Amino acid sequence: MSVWHNLIARAMQLVAGRFAGPIPELRFTDLPGHTRTLTVPTDSGSVPCTVYEPRPEPGTQPPPVFLNLHGGGFVMRHPEQDDHICRYLAANAGCVVVNADYDTAPQNPFPTAPRQAYGVWQWLVANAVAQGWDGTRMAVGGHSAGGSLAAGVARQARDNGTFAPLLQILDYPSTDLAKDPATKRARTGKPVISARQAALFTNVYVPRTADRLDPLASPALADDLEGLAPALVITAELDSMRDEADDFAQALAAAGVPVTHRVIEGADHVFTHQGPADAAKEALELMAQSLRTVFSDQHR
Repeated sequence: MSVWHNLIARAMQLVAGRFAGPIPELRFTDLPGHTRTLTVPTDSGSVPCTVYEPRPEPGTQPPPVFLNLHGGGFVMRHPEQDDHICRYLAANAGCVVVNADYDTAPQNPFPTAPRQAYGVWQWLVANAVAQGWDGTRMAVGGHSAGGSLAAGVARQARDNGTFAPLLQILDYPSTDLAKDPATKRARTGKPVISARQAALFTNVYVPRTADRLDPLASPALADDLEGLAPALVITAELDSMRDEADDFAQALAAAGVPVTHRVIEGADHVFTHQGPADAAKEALELMAQSLRTVFSDQHR
């Protein structure tokens, strides 16, 4: 990684803070009723988290848990950009949502983020009951870079023989960092994530070229997908990263993993934050419905 790439990435971190957050139509500030902060220790460093709890109802069982992993190209550290998603899922899926503020590059390059994400997952599994949550009903998901990290949580849980997510939600995930972004097909003249931006993110997050073949960096390049957690894969029609995510969904299904795959028409990368609002709401409801289903099935 060049010093120049490092400086550009740090500048992007500063500028991005001014724009983090969804369009007005997607701000659900009245949901849910209670949030709190939590610091989770992991072997790769402590991870601050924001916890979104659904409104309790008399006589109900402890709520299930969803671990949310934000996007930002593995570089921009603004978990608050997912505030609307966390609020929506807590209210409409009836689950606790833990929004993890994992370390990003260039300060903390690969594999810190996937190791921390799994470390948070392990802590949640071990401490759910003590927190008043249902440790038998848990799922993970993320958006863009966070989708890659969510896939990494599912992989590490399987490989380590630990409690696996009931569902992994991969929302327009980054799944192939080994492929030159300039060769990825964009279906619009002005993609949200340009090839130049994507290359910068990859160079600072995974500076060693050989590491880009690691399934924790590029989930789509794995050849051992059997036994992974069921997946909801959401891709955007116009996204330059759509093809690799579509391919990953198909590969998961071919390996016997239960997969629901939805391509959202007329949408580009980050549409769950920047719209179109109707497309974003469709995706959010699909996430909530999928979580309700798996949590309900497990509770029977």
